[in-house]
Amino acid sequence: MICDCAPLLPESVIRRAKNLNVPLLLDGVKAAKIDIPNGGCMDMEINPVERGMTVVGTALTVETDNGDNFPIHVASYSFAAQGYVMVIDGKGYKDRAYFGDLIMGACQAVGFEGMVIDGCTRDRDGNVELNFPVYSRGFMPRGPIKKNEGNINTPITCGGVKVCPGDLVVGDSDGVCVIPAEYIETVLAEAEKKKAYEDNREQTIAAYRKAKQEGTALPQLAPQWVLDMMNNK
Repeated sequence: MICDCAPLLPESVIRRAKNLNVPLLLDGVKAAKIDIPNGGCMDMEINPVERGMTVVGTALTVETDNGDNFPIHVASYSFAAQGYVMVIDGKGYKDRAYFGDLIMGACQAVGFEGMVIDGCTRDRDGNVELNFPVYSRGFMPRGPIKKNEGNINTPITCGGVKVCPGDLVVGDSDGVCVIPAEYIETVLAEAEKKKAYEDNREQTIAAYRKAKQEGTALPQLAPQWVLDMMNNK
């Protein structure tokens, strides 16, 4: 089944998400008390091909299995891709790579922001040279097959997380998270609160370090919530 892409998320949403990171967004899910599988956090095995890769965009989903990359080819050339992250449910298949640097290069050329796959990739060095964000379960040099059209732009599960077309996808060196479209505003607001808290904590730590170096009075380093919990024990 091949369906149309969901509309791109507003640029204002993308800008806000780019100012955060995966841990902050997941803290936002937790603070908002949203009940979604794994809190929106993909399995720990799904990692960037190269540390420092980041991706933010709207989900375009693909479902395939058994190392069959025909659906990935179809998705690569069938849509206006700018602003989308291709998220692929490869069923965690490990015996073949689903794609290498040729598909990566094509996806980069047509405008995809990056790719996430529950499965393996290959051509790691070529991927790094492209500087194109790709997240996978690992590397397998054995090549894919080409057989079935699979499903494109239907709900999938990738890395233990449900992903629907139009969801927010964010990846960085820590991993990948997916925020369902209906919860994006709530999660962003909570994540921004946590970022403000962390920015303040960084200032406090810097002030403590400076005071220690200069031999002046040390500011309170422990957060107030820690002191409160200690006093209640």
